[in-house]
Amino acid sequence: MAGNIALAIVVRGLAAMLHCPATSGTSAMLARMLIREADSSDWPAVWPFFHQIVAAGETFTYPVDLGKEEGRDWWLLSEPARTVVAVDDTGTVLGMAKMNRNHMGNAGHIASASFMAASAHEGRGAGRALGEYTIEWARGAGFRAIQFNAVVETNVRAVSLYRSLGFDVLGTLPEGFHHPVHGYVGLHIMHRAL
Repeated sequence: MAGNIALAIVVRGLAAMLHCPATSGTSAMLARMLIREADSSDWPAVWPFFHQIVAAGETFTYPVDLGKEEGRDWWLLSEPARTVVAVDDTGTVLGMAKMNRNHMGNAGHIASASFMAASAHEGRGAGRALGEYTIEWARGAGFRAIQFNAVVETNVRAVSLYRSLGFDVLGTLPEGFHHPVHGYVGLHIMHRAL
């Protein structure tokens, strides 16, 4: 397919081919990206961008001084939840996603997820690939929908990506997030039926 990059991912043993639009700066090396299970050996590569994103205080509802071990414990989830990384041909971690049940009991059929991508690798399609992977994971795990509980409204790249993946804003908690630059801004609740 001209102008597209083929991206292979595996969701619970099911191989899928994704086609990501190529950008002018895309090289042949970027033609392949693997999404695989994350483990503790990935954390040294993840920590620098995880720490940068969390410490900036602009997109996550985490304490800005969240430590390395605590962050690892929050993100490297055990089954039945899942944490994955997107890596390029050289094994460089481009981003990661964690996926889990949003609620328990009679509301346990709704999934949730969180994503982080390394700013040094912006534009390489990791965010979209991780989002598509998450949708397939949730569908394959029998969830009926995915809900994102706290998408900062000023995180326009994430909001735009999620909308392009079929998510809608169900509502916005006014002034639910204290942004270090923009002051009090809204937190979107976003949803996608499966």
